[in-house]
Amino acid sequence: MTDTMQHSEAGSGEIAKILLVDDQPLVRQGMKYIIGAQPDLRVVGEAGSGPDAVAAALKEQPQLILMDVQMPEFNGIEATRRIIEQLPDCKIVILTTFDTEEYVLEGIRAGAIGYLLKDTEPEELLAAIRGALRGEVIFRTALAAKLIGQALQKQVAESESSVSIDERNASQRFADSRSIESAQLFTARELEVLQQMAYGLRNEEIAAKLFVGESTVKTHVHRILQKFDVQDRTQAVVYAIRNGIVE
Repeated sequence: MTDTMQHSEAGSGEIAKILLVDDQPLVRQGMKYIIGAQPDLRVVGEAGSGPDAVAAALKEQPQLILMDVQMPEFNGIEATRRIIEQLPDCKIVILTTFDTEEYVLEGIRAGAIGYLLKDTEPEELLAAIRGALRGEVIFRTALAAKLIGQALQKQVAESESSVSIDERNASQRFADSRSIESAQLFTARELEVLQQMAYGLRNEEIAAKLFVGESTVKTHVHRILQKFDVQDRTQAVVYAIRNGIVE
């Protein structure tokens, strides 16, 4: 077993509860074997359909769900939406064989914070799970990265060319009726930082990529969270996509 698979979150002392959702028992068994071998992760339940996923989530209250897309009755996107409505703090990572624009965007809008393919290596799956539990956004497919990058780059261009004219419309696009009453317009640099956050990069990695100091990145991240009125990076990226950046 590799060092990655033996890894435990240093100092956390807490075992994260994981729910597995897939309509193929063999797939669930494989994931259960991989995850069950980790000292910091525990599989607390399984489900093979949309309704069963919602019921299991409400019963077990997991910190994270690995969610298939195509399932009986209603799919994983709808299950994600229903679960997040009732368990907003639950982290849901889509794990599917389909790398399609429709599923990526619908998954994000439904509340998923990650999108992985089933051919992901076990070590990468475990790293993604732990990253999601830390509040990171995990979109590791080429299509997901492309869609997020294109959408946010579009907003950078728009903010540079028409800030004064479009301020009201831009603010409305960013507004979330639950938590943002009057969103502020983002600067081009903040949108660049937000784009890198969407890729799951840490502050030091963003600083290196944008050729700025880490303290500058921290300032931008802080302002982004303030403007979205959210507590963490995951919520900021998901809100950005859900509320009009990706159309």
